[in-house]
Amino acid sequence: MANIDFKAIPKVSLHDHLDGGLRPQTIIDIAQETGLELPTYDAKELAKWFQDQADSGSLVEYLKTFDITIGVMQTREALTRVAREFVLDLADDGVVYGEVRWAPEQHLRNGLTLDEVVDAVQDGLEQGMEAVEAKGGFIVTGQLVTAMRHADRGLEIAELAVRHRDNGVVGFDIAGAEKGFLPSRHKEAFDYLASEFFPCTIHAGEADGVESIKDAIVSGRAQRLGHGVRIVEDIFLAASEGDEDIVRLGPVARWVYDHGIALELSPSSNLQTGAIEAFGETIADHPFDILYDLGFKVTVNVDNRLMSATSLTRELRLLSEAFGYDLDDLEQFQLNAADVVFQDLEQREELKELIMDAFDDLREGR
Repeated sequence: MANIDFKAIPKVSLHDHLDGGLRPQTIIDIAQETGLELPTYDAKELAKWFQDQADSGSLVEYLKTFDITIGVMQTREALTRVAREFVLDLADDGVVYGEVRWAPEQHLRNGLTLDEVVDAVQDGLEQGMEAVEAKGGFIVTGQLVTAMRHADRGLEIAELAVRHRDNGVVGFDIAGAEKGFLPSRHKEAFDYLASEFFPCTIHAGEADGVESIKDAIVSGRAQRLGHGVRIVEDIFLAASEGDEDIVRLGPVARWVYDHGIALELSPSSNLQTGAIEAFGETIADHPFDILYDLGFKVTVNVDNRLMSATSLTRELRLLSEAFGYDLDDLEQFQLNAADVVFQDLEQREELKELIMDAFDDLREGR
């Protein structure tokens, strides 16, 4: 493990929020232009403030940090800048494919329409990709348009996503406070998306348990689970033979396993929000390794880079230090992710080939 260049690993990012990945200096710049009050106007201090606020052990408290980031993302210029820098930061972290999730309905305070904010973000993503290519790099991005699960705009946002499917939007999500707001609340939206053959990933199994995951699959037809870490609550110790434990999968866990529904696990974030408090308080306590060992389709994600003061490079390093993963394991995590990106089969296969070739180079020291 000591010889692994984690940054050089070609990475696939499935769960990364646009409003959770701003540069602190960008927040300061826009806040000063718009008059938004900040707790500090020093970039390093502001970064520390976000991390401290996010280390609450509560998803509800964690989500309050977004009042500031969303507050500075209310103009076309700001949205484009944030999206452009987001792509540049992903590429700097070794990401070759990144899906960027965000909720357009939260960015309308200054009079922009839903379609205008999607266009503004897409402009930024494209500018970022062009800048990376101009420097000899490579990255592809896609938008995951998100509806807030406590609001009543699910169908409207689903229609927005489909309307922009040829303008960079690759999938749909619901996010926000999970407990008490089951996906079935937006069943009409999910029925519409299914009729349009439009893919969905749903936040479930983070702040709520197995019933939330079940409803994401039944009502939302989720092809991936945003976090999904609490699927472990549907896995039971059946017996022990010597040093080996034999487990039994409950019906929801069995469905997720049998159908290869990917888990968008975010280790550092899961610690911050209390999603794994039943297991412990360190990365080594995270059930990631249990799920991986059982054969679930685990993927590694950051959730919110600013709030968790993290990157995919850091998350992979933390997991490797905790569980002794080698290059073969790290390659499997990226292939798992590449296999479930919201792209055509041919593009998924090309992405997997790119990853395998790059890992071969890493093994040979090239």
